[in-house]
Amino acid sequence: MMRFHISRLACAAAIIGAVFGAAPAVAADQMTHVVFPGQSIQQAVDAAEPGDTVLLAPGTFRESVMVSTPGITLTGMGRSTVIEPDTKQAGKCAEAGNGICVIGTKAHDVEGVTVASLTVTGFTGSGVFAMATDGLTVRNVTAVKNGVWGIAQERSVHGVFRKNTARDNGDAGLFLANTIKEEAGAADTGGTVVEHNRLEGNRIGITVRRLRNLTVAGNHLTGNCAGVFVVGDENKPKAGALTVRDNIIARNNKSCPKTARLDALQGSGIVLTGAEDTLVTGNRITGNVGASPLSGGIVLFKSFVGTTSERNRIADNVLEGNAPADLVNTDTTGKDNTFEGNTCGASKPAGLC
Repeated sequence: MMRFHISRLACAAAIIGAVFGAAPAVAADQMTHVVFPGQSIQQAVDAAEPGDTVLLAPGTFRESVMVSTPGITLTGMGRSTVIEPDTKQAGKCAEAGNGICVIGTKAHDVEGVTVASLTVTGFTGSGVFAMATDGLTVRNVTAVKNGVWGIAQERSVHGVFRKNTARDNGDAGLFLANTIKEEAGAADTGGTVVEHNRLEGNRIGITVRRLRNLTVAGNHLTGNCAGVFVVGDENKPKAGALTVRDNIIARNNKSCPKTARLDALQGSGIVLTGAEDTLVTGNRITGNVGASPLSGGIVLFKSFVGTTSERNRIADNVLEGNAPADLVNTDTTGKDNTFEGNTCGASKPAGLC
């Protein structure tokens, strides 16, 4: 027993050294809680205080984890740190079918949490789900084959989603929204950033629903049914006042059936529906081909409740081989949408290239 204890302490020290050896020194009152497969992540998270790190060793952990303490970091050692479901586990996060939950309250957002360098897979809900957060960072997370969303956030501000991979999830790889449980206008995210992520094989790569003031930049989206969706509706303020720039969006030609909210999807690059004041620029969009009403390279589409898209600027994008066209504007009653400086071969209606 003693030999095992010493060995585990030595292993923990090696892991901490590997992760933090080159990092600046941390405050003396901050702790790193090392968790090995077979031990409880939740117990370590519950014991952590603001500023602490919960460090997961490589291996497979079977549980859902609820984080509500501000300022903690939950990190693995890369893709080899895997979190999978435990079908017998109780608690709100597990019962909702989610892997990692970062949840504040209606009165107080949970601030400054980081989730990093691990894999979440096989959950019936979302791999990572966040609500009522301020300054959440999710980076280098791999979310694979979860039933709904890979990584999702609602009713939150100042988020950073960087260098994640979301693959083969049932709905969006990355899903950001104000709320899905009630009618409300678009919320200001305070400058949330979604950048340098890879989204593959999902229904939609990135969904931005009923939100304003954020940036979607430098992502690589391929093999989804649709690449990027910016979604608004009749509530005020409208979705929009955001930027979609410098993304690579190629061959999102997976076929997905119709749902209660959306027509069948295939071959959609970037779709704006019911959005305003959005800048779509510098994107490279190629080979997105389908026969859905939403198919095409960049598509402006009147929302399904009849809300028009207005004052959106589609500028300086490179589009090639998208069908039925590189640029598609079916929202002909929308006002002051502009198409300028784009490199493309065909548009519907003609004259947008």
